[in-house]
Amino acid sequence: MGRLGIMSDLHVDINQFTPKELLVLTTVLKQQQVTHLHLAGDTANQVIRVLETVDFIEQQGIAITFNFGNHELPSITSPKEMEAYPDHRFLNLTTHPLNTNLVLLGLNGWYDYSFSLETNQQAILASKRRFWYDRLIERHMSDPEVMTHILENLTTVLNSLYQEGKEVILATHFVPQEQFIHYHTGKYERFNQINAFLGSQALGELINTSPHVKQVVFGHTHRQFESTVIHGTEYTAKPFGYFYEWQLTQTFMKSTNLMTQFNPMKVRKLLKTHQPAFNQFKEQHLAQEFTKKITLIDY
Repeated sequence: MGRLGIMSDLHVDINQFTPKELLVLTTVLKQQQVTHLHLAGDTANQVIRVLETVDFIEQQGIAITFNFGNHELPSITSPKEMEAYPDHRFLNLTTHPLNTNLVLLGLNGWYDYSFSLETNQQAILASKRRFWYDRLIERHMSDPEVMTHILENLTTVLNSLYQEGKEVILATHFVPQEQFIHYHTGKYERFNQINAFLGSQALGELINTSPHVKQVVFGHTHRQFESTVIHGTEYTAKPFGYFYEWQLTQTFMKSTNLMTQFNPMKVRKLLKTHQPAFNQFKEQHLAQEFTKKITLIDY
C-alpha cells in the first residue's frame, strides 16, 4: 500500500520558493504519508527550475514524477522534447505502476479552442498573440493539430492499458471537461477569451468512453474543484497557484484591514509596503496552504 499525492501549478519561480519553502512542502508530504508525488505541470517557467525542484523533493526521500504544463515550454526549443523530455521521472503518455492493477498515467495535454465562445480561429489566435503566455512557444503545428496528435497517442495508450486490465489515475495539466470552465458575464465577459486556451472537450469525451480511467487530476485554471464524478470517473483539481491568489494571502489582507473585499490583482501593489509582515504570516501558514492543495489517492 502507498499514498499518491498530486499537485499542480506550484510556480516556484513566480512564488519565489527557496529550499526553505520546499522543505515545508516535503514536511507536509511526509505528514500526509505521501509515498509518491506527481507534479502535474506549471512547476516553473524554466525547466532547470523544474528539475531543481524535483531533485530537492527526491533528495528528501519522496519518490517523484512530473509532466509539463504550458509554463515550462518556452524554455524548450525542441517540440520533441516538449512531449518526450529526457528525464526518467518525466511522465507524458507514459505510466508509473502504483500496484499490480493500478497505474499513474501522466499527460501534458493541450487545447483546441473547443471551450471558446469565439468560433473564428483567427480572432482566437489574435488574442493569443496579444496577451497569452503561450505566444512564446513554438510548436510547429496549430493548437488544434497538436491536440489531435496528443489524443491519437493517448487513445493508443488507453486502449493498451485496457487490454492489460489496468486501472488508470490520469494526471494532466489542462482542463478535460467543460463543466470546469467558467463563463463570465457583464464587465468580466472579456475574460472568456482565456477559455480557448484551457483545454479540450475531446479529451473529456475520450475519458468518458474509458471506464478504466478511475480518476483524473488536473490544474491550469487556478480554480479549485473538489471531487466531481462524470460518467463514473472522479475529477479533482487543486492547483496551488500564484501567491496573490492563495487563501493565506486573502486571510492576511483581510485580517490586516488592507482589503475589505479581496482582489488578487491589487495584492502585489499593497505588498510592496507590507512585505515583511506578509513574509512572517506566510511562514506561519504556508504548511496549511500546501496541505489544502494536495490530491491524495491511496493505492
